[in-house]
Amino acid sequence: MTEPTAAQPTAAAQQPAAPDYRDTVFLPETGFPMRAGLPQREPEWLARWERLGIYDRLRADAAGRAPFILHDGPPYANGHLHIGHALNKVLKDFIVRSRQMMGFDARYVPGWDCHGLPIEWKIEEQYRAAGRDKDAVDVVEFRQECRRFAQGWVDVQREEFKRLGITGKWDDPYLTMDHHAEAVIAGEFMKLLMNGSLYQGSKPVMWSPVEQTALAEAEVEYHDHTSHMIWVAFPVADVSDGPFLRQVPAQDPGNMGHDQAVSSRPGAREALRSARVVIWTTTPWTIPQNRAVAFGPDIAYGLYEVTGRPEQSMATIGATYLLADKLAAEVFGAARLEPGMYRRLRDVSADELGSLTLAHPYRGIEGGSGEWDFDVPLLPGDHVTDDAGTGFVHTAPSHGEDDYQLGLKYGLKMTHNVMPDGSYRADLPVFGGQAILTPDGKEGPANVSNIKALAGQGALLAKGKLKHSYPHSWRSKAPLIYRNTPQWFAAIDRPLADGMGEMGDTIRARALASIDRLVTWTPQTGRNRIHSMVENRPDWVLSRQRAWGVPLTCFTRKGARPDDADFLLRNETVNARILDAFEQEGADAWYRADFKARMLDGIAEPDDYEQVMDVLDVWFDSGSTHAFVLRDRADGAPDGIADLYLEGTDQHRGWFQSSLLQACATRGRAPYRGVLTHGFTLDEKGMKMSKSLGNTVAPQEVIDQYGADILRLWVAQSDYTVDLRIGKEILKGTADAYRRLRNTMRFMLGALDGFAEAERLDSAAMPELERWVLHRLAELDARVREGYAAYDFQGVFRAVFDFATTDLSAFWFDIRKDALYCDAPGSLRRRAVRTVMDALFHRLTLWLAPMLPFTAEDVWLSRFPSDDDSVHLHDFPATPAEWRNEALAAKWDGVRRARRVVTAALELKRADKTIGASLEAAPVVHVEDAALLAALRTVDFADVCITSGIGLTADPAPAEAFRLPDLPGIGVVFEQAEGGKCQRCWKILPDVGTHDHPATCGRCDGVLDGAERAVAGAEG
Repeated sequence: MTEPTAAQPTAAAQQPAAPDYRDTVFLPETGFPMRAGLPQREPEWLARWERLGIYDRLRADAAGRAPFILHDGPPYANGHLHIGHALNKVLKDFIVRSRQMMGFDARYVPGWDCHGLPIEWKIEEQYRAAGRDKDAVDVVEFRQECRRFAQGWVDVQREEFKRLGITGKWDDPYLTMDHHAEAVIAGEFMKLLMNGSLYQGSKPVMWSPVEQTALAEAEVEYHDHTSHMIWVAFPVADVSDGPFLRQVPAQDPGNMGHDQAVSSRPGAREALRSARVVIWTTTPWTIPQNRAVAFGPDIAYGLYEVTGRPEQSMATIGATYLLADKLAAEVFGAARLEPGMYRRLRDVSADELGSLTLAHPYRGIEGGSGEWDFDVPLLPGDHVTDDAGTGFVHTAPSHGEDDYQLGLKYGLKMTHNVMPDGSYRADLPVFGGQAILTPDGKEGPANVSNIKALAGQGALLAKGKLKHSYPHSWRSKAPLIYRNTPQWFAAIDRPLADGMGEMGDTIRARALASIDRLVTWTPQTGRNRIHSMVENRPDWVLSRQRAWGVPLTCFTRKGARPDDADFLLRNETVNARILDAFEQEGADAWYRADFKARMLDGIAEPDDYEQVMDVLDVWFDSGSTHAFVLRDRADGAPDGIADLYLEGTDQHRGWFQSSLLQACATRGRAPYRGVLTHGFTLDEKGMKMSKSLGNTVAPQEVIDQYGADILRLWVAQSDYTVDLRIGKEILKGTADAYRRLRNTMRFMLGALDGFAEAERLDSAAMPELERWVLHRLAELDARVREGYAAYDFQGVFRAVFDFATTDLSAFWFDIRKDALYCDAPGSLRRRAVRTVMDALFHRLTLWLAPMLPFTAEDVWLSRFPSDDDSVHLHDFPATPAEWRNEALAAKWDGVRRARRVVTAALELKRADKTIGASLEAAPVVHVEDAALLAALRTVDFADVCITSGIGLTADPAPAEAFRLPDLPGIGVVFEQAEGGKCQRCWKILPDVGTHDHPATCGRCDGVLDGAERAVAGAEG
């Protein structure tokens, strides 16, 4: 039935004599607005929650419950929130709120990462703009400016997060720059000092010439970059009597295709002596640092002669080149040689290659001052492949990890030609002072200068450009270089002397064991990702050459070498003094002029020690948060271990990993039991968001237009395990889904107007249809709880939304409007409907509260106005097990299928104007299935189909009957309803006009009689 106020009555009802019963119909009444007005009203609820102290009241009420701790990965205090921040925090809020409502004590302490280069960089920019010299400013004063900058953004971001409806301990968050936090970070570092994992080494690390500091892998992102690529010919300087040549027989057996035979021929050694070994590199600036060339022992190599060349080629006719056979054609193609312009002379074995010594291509260069007049060994290397390049790898131990490892193995010399700003040292011959990268991250002259110098030496075989993925700083966005510098490392394979070896004796072993044995990864692919990263990662570079951070709180003995036993001062008393000073003054204490003397007083002679002035990698800061949040706070985790860490997939190499490694080093295991990851945000076309493309979506813009609940609903509707798309059209669709859901809640509120406990009906006394709704509620209760527990928010929302819009609005509400509007208030059917409505209200409102906290509060207070209550102070209601009724559900599944055929048949009659409403029909339904027919005869199928009458028969359906292809065995023959139209309920029935009240049916006449008797009784 449709509402009388929502449709025009028929022509008969428009006659002047027709009675008007509109005031006797029990239409829904509610003050809950159809238009949400979220952007304007949400701040009022935020203020209300703050006034009520909701978060703290929940903590008090939850005393004694099992805790659930989601530890917040700290966002960086530098700039307004972006849509990725919103996604992350909203997902966390879903979890915290739902776990609380499922009976846990779900605590959430938000936090911020406050140290690091981006903040320091901003202050330096301010200094440059003001003409100030950072180096002339006292370091403590500079750090205080960084602190104020970070605190300003913490305050801004806190309000932006709260505006999203995020619950948490906002009045007492954790900050990595708080004094206690800085003391704990220093304390965790000093555990590395004491357990033997800390060491100083000189090795190539990712280096930012723009920011002049080392970077960890987690601070690196990869972008397309166009590099120079060059093919360089290293001339053979000598052929020794290597192990193979000493074994070659003196006579030639005549097998010209065999390496040994060929090598023993007269002139074989001379042929190699005049050859050139070709390498390929995309970093020409590293050629001055070359100390070796590597080859692959299992790769097939050949000696090739150039027999001709075009004018533009740099190859030399008659020259011979050593190349991997698989790559020779590609190399000669780069040198612009056509097939036929070169020929393969013979095989060259690994033993022969091992007998060669090369000359540096800059040997004898004008102005070289003998810098490169040394031999270059040709060494076997397992890292060499013939997938690309030449089969030979230029090796500069100071500028690459593989190069460095090969250098360690063979004792190659490390070079220190490249300065912190990315330029060559000033006294380097030929290239001194030239920049590899300029201060603004652009290419300097070093690459081109090397290419020209190689050409001048006759060593350049070919050159070109290559667009490829290249490491960049995630902060400055500038390209990086590998650079050899003294740094402090945590050794992840060194046995630790700490007595916490249950998971292993090294950081790596403990991390891998934790990944496999202690942590649940969601999705499971996250386990494989981080396991591979930890399994293959190098030692952790802890030091940064900056000022704004927690210093590496250690002292080194002057004159001692890093591998000397007394190089580092290890003293528990000194460590305790440092911690006490940091607790009182913060890490700024380290930079006070008298600090070293105070700390070493009575322990060691201060003049004998150097104070390390590098600061810790900020990932060590955030990796230590488990210690000063989970361990130290009263609202932390009882055992110091979080139930869940939740961040984006990039944090497998970031916070997840730094927390894992740090905790494994200092407490022997992972600091979390579960790790959940989400994807990144993209625009509607699936493109990465970029300010330059103009396709970003700012959270505040969405809130201003739609409200925070719409942004939260977008998250709830999305599959967060993959990358998520957002944009104007997507948000419009989200807003439409919200309106449909809101209308369902509004109808429910209106139908419950004035509901009293006296109306409540036991489920056993209810009609089947209401018991079916309760069954569906019981099913949904299990689905909701399972979904929230599994972090399947999309599944939870979809289940609730489909139930609300399909099972309720399009089915049960539609059918039971007639009972709600027209049945007597005390009728069993109407009481059953309102009792079920009450059950629906409590469950739908509370189930949706974690996702739509503002709307849920609006719905709750619309029914239960209170100055002291909130929907967020309640748990999910328990659902009686007896509501489940699978047999009833199966029966009503069949009823609904049959109904679908009837409603489809009537829709055609509405479309061709045969009828205006379904109540004008009384169709005949032919049902072949005897069990289904019997089921339909036990229900009021006319009410179910919202018709005035209906016929059910087992007779075969005539040819003209309406059928649906996917529901065979059911045919519908249209018949017009006969009788008069009740002017109160609009049903067309034969008895209309035969009762005391004009133009009413028997049901409505009885309701009106009852109302009149009630009025008379009240007056009497």
